[in-house]
Amino acid sequence: MASSKKNLHSNESGITYAPWEKKFSRVLSPIEEFIHHQTASSILLVIATALSLFFANSSALSGVYQYLLHIPFSVSLNNWSISMSLHHWVNDALMAIFFFVVGMELKREILVGELSDIRQASLPIIAAIGGMAVPALIYIALNPSIEAHQGWGVPMATDIAFAVGALVLLAKRVPKSLVTFLIALAIADDLGAVLVIALFYTEQIAMNWLLITAILVLLLVLLNFTGVRNAIPYFIVAIILWYAMMQSGVHATIAGVLGAFTVPARSKYDPALFLSRIKDQITNFSNNQKVGTNLMTNDKLHSVVETIEDSVMGVQAPLQRLGQLWQIPVAFLIIPVFAFFNAGITIQLDSLGETFSSPIMLGVMLGLVLGKFIGITGACWLALKLKISRLPTGARFSQIAAASVLAGIGFTMSIFIAELAFKDHADYLLMAKTGVIFASVIAATVGFSWLWILGKPKH
Repeated sequence: MASSKKNLHSNESGITYAPWEKKFSRVLSPIEEFIHHQTASSILLVIATALSLFFANSSALSGVYQYLLHIPFSVSLNNWSISMSLHHWVNDALMAIFFFVVGMELKREILVGELSDIRQASLPIIAAIGGMAVPALIYIALNPSIEAHQGWGVPMATDIAFAVGALVLLAKRVPKSLVTFLIALAIADDLGAVLVIALFYTEQIAMNWLLITAILVLLLVLLNFTGVRNAIPYFIVAIILWYAMMQSGVHATIAGVLGAFTVPARSKYDPALFLSRIKDQITNFSNNQKVGTNLMTNDKLHSVVETIEDSVMGVQAPLQRLGQLWQIPVAFLIIPVFAFFNAGITIQLDSLGETFSSPIMLGVMLGLVLGKFIGITGACWLALKLKISRLPTGARFSQIAAASVLAGIGFTMSIFIAELAFKDHADYLLMAKTGVIFASVIAATVGFSWLWILGKPKH
């Protein structure tokens, strides 16, 4: 006991360590470094997809995988309950959190980011429009039948995690402005996908529930305008909004976007006031600090620290704080779980010829690989010719073209839209998912290789 106590209170330059803290930190540090690396979420997404495909195509595990997808799970409160399979909980509930983070990123970009200046945002916005329109047209041209053409939204979306992750891997071989361009394009693309889901992949509308969702959104706006910055009221109303949205017929994940757009983007203290408050509290801390005391034995020090904590919270906008808070759970838990539950397609080698001749599979694959390339490159070329936009600083048009191929990595959002489009047609859904996976592999390989060649130093 004495030895343990000695370890607990031994310090090094004012730092106190628990008995096993240093050893544990040596184990934890590489994990933390991996988590905060920009490409780490893409690696986990690949692993989750590979596991999903392995489970779905294993004779021993395919039954377990299907059983896992369809396990019923219920939430009850008195006489009220909601029951769905795990697959539906992932797609309808967990993905609402994903869309919440997407919505916050959209709001931040519109307010202060790449989409805030129309002159700077014009090229990625025009590129995103071209990159959505052409893939949809290619798909519809190959799938004129009423049932099959429901999948026209599948090849429209870009997976921002994969596409940007591929660019980050290229490091110094591409200009930073190209990464910024692709991020802005993908964000504008996400906004388009959200609108497509809300407007075209909505079931029969229940007007009474839709009215309730409108009232709840107004309540969230009211919380914003009255200066409520505590996340708990927003969280409670957002959960009710999610349920009401699901009952209304509009896909429940749209509640995540609506909730995100009501999160306050204004900080309570401006930087000058924050600096003044911190300086005053540092002085107070210094005046009240006594040798041999800590915050547990010195109430005045504890009060000062609480005031500093309040100042730190106040200088950050809730939009910024919540975005950072949810970024890692979404990237390292929700998206990989979604991939595991949705990418498990059955690959039968003896029927690959039939699969590749499927208009749905071809429409999705050609839409993502060729459609994104033609749509984005063509839209950018036209915008530059008409002098509506300008190239990103330091980037060449050939690099824009190569990045447009990377935008053909549809994965997360494309599979999500496929689930909505073909939820009642298992065969069509299988073809659409197959097209997404093959297209994403092709787009990643070709786009990455092209940018790698373009980035070779000239001798």
